[in-house]
Amino acid sequence: MNRLTEQLVRSRVWRSIFRHGLPLSNRARAEAVFYNFFLHVHPTKVRRRSIKFTYTWGLGGLSAGLFIILTVTGALLMLYYRPSIHQAYWDMKDLQFVVSSGQFLRNMHRWAAHAMVAIVFLHMLRVFYTGSYRPPKEFNWVIGVVLLVMTILLSYTGYLLPWDQLSFWGISVGTNMVRAVPFGTGDRISYLLLGGNIVGENALVRFYVLHCFVIPVAAMVFMGIHFWRVRKDGGV
Repeated sequence: MNRLTEQLVRSRVWRSIFRHGLPLSNRARAEAVFYNFFLHVHPTKVRRRSIKFTYTWGLGGLSAGLFIILTVTGALLMLYYRPSIHQAYWDMKDLQFVVSSGQFLRNMHRWAAHAMVAIVFLHMLRVFYTGSYRPPKEFNWVIGVVLLVMTILLSYTGYLLPWDQLSFWGISVGTNMVRAVPFGTGDRISYLLLGGNIVGENALVRFYVLHCFVIPVAAMVFMGIHFWRVRKDGGV
């Protein structure tokens, strides 16, 4: 077995995939991280104290994991949901009572969304209280604040999609609050979000596009920058 393993490591196929030897030295371990697509976002060296569970509580990884769960469950929900004022509510009812495991899927998406808002907020608190926002990491702190805002917007834009009384009046209150922004800017933002002056079909379609495409894609871009900066700044 050892001879077979040695031949495999020395083969051209292995070297075309892994451009380094077995990670038996510090240099080989650093190269293993540097040349791996899935590991290169991590720094090649980190302080032992900074990766203790009691230091980070795994909140950043939990946030990313919840985002993945939301992406998968959201894509599955899109197979059954239609953003129409005549169909949205009944599609949600079908998911609850007709579609196999539909209620489990919807609840998993909903509770993961609630958990992500809480975990991202706790992650920001951890970064603040441990001083991880200090130079040279202040840029990544700003990116984190942007991601927190996007997380809240993702939760809010998904609030209208069930098209029931709770979601209708929740969006009505929120857009009326936006109108309070001075210098006429609030009215323009509210009109842009609703596609008009009332919560109707245009608002449902726009919130659907924001929730399922625009904000998630922007969040993935900023998450990539966030992880990249963690590496460039030498870890957490």
